[in-house]
Amino acid sequence: MQDFDYIIVGAGSAGCVLADKLSASGKHQVLLLEAGPSDRRFWVRVPIGYGISYHDAQVNWKYQSEPDPGINGRKMYFPRGKVVGGSSSINALIYHRGQANDYDDWATAGNPGWDYNSVAKIYDSFELVSKVGAEDRVLPTCSGLSVTDATASYHPLTDKFADMCEQMQMPVSRSPVMEGHSAGPYFITTRHGTRCSSAVAFLHPATNRPNLTVLTNMTAQRIGFQGRRATNVDCLYHGRETTFNAGCEVLLAAGAINSPQLLQLSGVGPQGVIRDAGLEVVLDQPNVGSHMQDHLGVNYIYKANRPTLNDILGRWSGRIFAGIEYLLRRTGPLSLSVNQFGGLVKSSPDRAFPDTQLYLNPLSYQSFYKGKRALTKPDKFSGFIMSFNSCRPVSEGHVRIRSSDPTMAPAITPNYLSAQEDVDDVIRMARLILRMQQTPAIRETLCAPPITPLDNMTDDEIVDDFRQRCSTVFHPCCTARMGPDPRTSAVNSRLKVHGIEGLRVCDASVFPNITSANTNAPTLVVAHRAAEMILADA
Repeated sequence: MQDFDYIIVGAGSAGCVLADKLSASGKHQVLLLEAGPSDRRFWVRVPIGYGISYHDAQVNWKYQSEPDPGINGRKMYFPRGKVVGGSSSINALIYHRGQANDYDDWATAGNPGWDYNSVAKIYDSFELVSKVGAEDRVLPTCSGLSVTDATASYHPLTDKFADMCEQMQMPVSRSPVMEGHSAGPYFITTRHGTRCSSAVAFLHPATNRPNLTVLTNMTAQRIGFQGRRATNVDCLYHGRETTFNAGCEVLLAAGAINSPQLLQLSGVGPQGVIRDAGLEVVLDQPNVGSHMQDHLGVNYIYKANRPTLNDILGRWSGRIFAGIEYLLRRTGPLSLSVNQFGGLVKSSPDRAFPDTQLYLNPLSYQSFYKGKRALTKPDKFSGFIMSFNSCRPVSEGHVRIRSSDPTMAPAITPNYLSAQEDVDDVIRMARLILRMQQTPAIRETLCAPPITPLDNMTDDEIVDDFRQRCSTVFHPCCTARMGPDPRTSAVNSRLKVHGIEGLRVCDASVFPNITSANTNAPTLVVAHRAAEMILADA
């Protein structure tokens, strides 16, 4: 069957939600297209497995940015999920809404119905909050996102992190915090010790519906138009081209990199970029692929005078025992994220809003080990990490196609630290880390001086160190941003592409501004809100 009411491109965080909600009534024929394979893989389902899927080309697009002057000409590695569940199948599991002003700013930018009071109700509708070991009401096949309080299973070092916050008179909670100004243990998206991706939460409970078709390993090449109405999607499956027709709408949910890429390949985007690729311009829309924002962070490593997760995950004996525990009981380090404590705080008391996201992890690793992220290669000593990223960076980059070939990766130009405000953030937040490491709680945990001597570094040296060692926190967004004016935005407040009928973008691309914390939660809210609007318009 080639004709459907709705075609969803991308079975990631947003696409899985759309597939569930649009097919629930049974009235609509829904097609969900995914370029990657099924998520029914061991290292996708095991929470700690993101350390392996981080570089697995079978489930990961493994993008690289263009050389970026702001980070000393380095190329930044951009992992993106290429699997059912998308990046929610390979992320580090942290769940955090951000803070209210993130969404209030969306509404202030001319997008009614996107303020925090409105979206908070949507969050409440799909979050299934429970504690590890007390998940009886959350069945393995339950529809909804499992948001788990795993505090009881976290490493004892998290208590020291909480003590540190108290000593600094920083807002802190001994229980997980879901939004706003406070440090504390992180909520994680797990269910009975396994990853609860968007696919597990929303798609799998819906897959037996006769009006929902899910096709994997199906790469969308372009959107077809009649005039300026989207009518079909051309796809490639194992070398064979096929076309699917959309009677109502085409819905892009391919993520902040692939959604603008597909729009440009389809002739919607900056006309110069499209013509340079040898393609016909359907609509000159300079905001498609522009305004990209991302969180950029850095790790500071410390040697501890007590065992940390390095002593388990860094040794064969520790990994074997952890593996046995996981296989027998779905508990232990393999059932968790290494990001166990952190939150949104102010780098200094005079800040109007929390401006810093902290990650305080009872494990340490060099950012890259033989060219790869080193979660599975912790430092050989007992160590831990304290790190930060700016909540609301203002630097903007862009995504551009290089040619008409849909299989060629787009050019990603982050333009990190191109705004002086972001450079100032680095200095202020590094000084916050310095004050943190000088607290009694941290000093009594160390067996050696901090590896990065922040106390002896000038502001310029702090910035130079950051440019050399920083890494994306994997939160690209805003590349088809929402707004009322097509001169400054790509979609309107109902997520319809300006100037085009039958086409919406329903993922993190539409954020008017980056949110303060991890972007998986607001991406799910965008998808739920999109489904409401699509069904209302139907």
